[in-house]
Amino acid sequence: MAFLAKGLLSVARQPCLVNNLTHTFRALSLAPRLQQQQKPTLVNAAVVANKSEKVSSELEQKECQDVFDKVNQQLDERKEGRLFAIVHLCGKQFKITAGDIILVEGYWPPTIGDEIRLEKVLLAGAKDFTLIGRPILPAGLVNVKATIIEKTLTHTKTHFKKKRRKQYMRINFQRSPNTMIRINSIEVEQNVGGPAQVISEPRIF
Repeated sequence: MAFLAKGLLSVARQPCLVNNLTHTFRALSLAPRLQQQQKPTLVNAAVVANKSEKVSSELEQKECQDVFDKVNQQLDERKEGRLFAIVHLCGKQFKITAGDIILVEGYWPPTIGDEIRLEKVLLAGAKDFTLIGRPILPAGLVNVKATIIEKTLTHTKTHFKKKRRKQYMRINFQRSPNTMIRINSIEVEQNVGGPAQVISEPRIF
């Protein structure tokens, strides 16, 4: 008995040992209870998250389809108003509408009188909607027709160089070719949101 009493006194004098023992006993007694309680809550949270994601995706798809239906209805009834577009042409971007005249600088193969279709349409819009490409709209969705009306040269640009007291002087003249284009029409030819139609013609301009 005296030996046991001495052992208990030695343990009692070390509070860190007593605290560690009590914490371990409590953890062992509570561990199965916590595991039983936490498992069903985690499963329920995952199920709720999946259900909420499905509902939100269905709502987004329904909203998108409603927007597509409204745009297609406007296009069918010809109530979209005056269309505008942004096209990529010869390394530059132009905002155009029907009847506009744009000037393309530099050499360009088409000649006067050629009718062309501008294929690189970055954006097209009307008063109530806008179609944005990534980076360009699908082929055949928007049809932009144009005509080459004039091919000329720019005004004469003078390049003058001189170095003082070096007997150096140069005068150069430069005229660059220009092409003037008239935009005939901008039309949306396919339904928005539907499958894209394949065009067999080559995309040139």
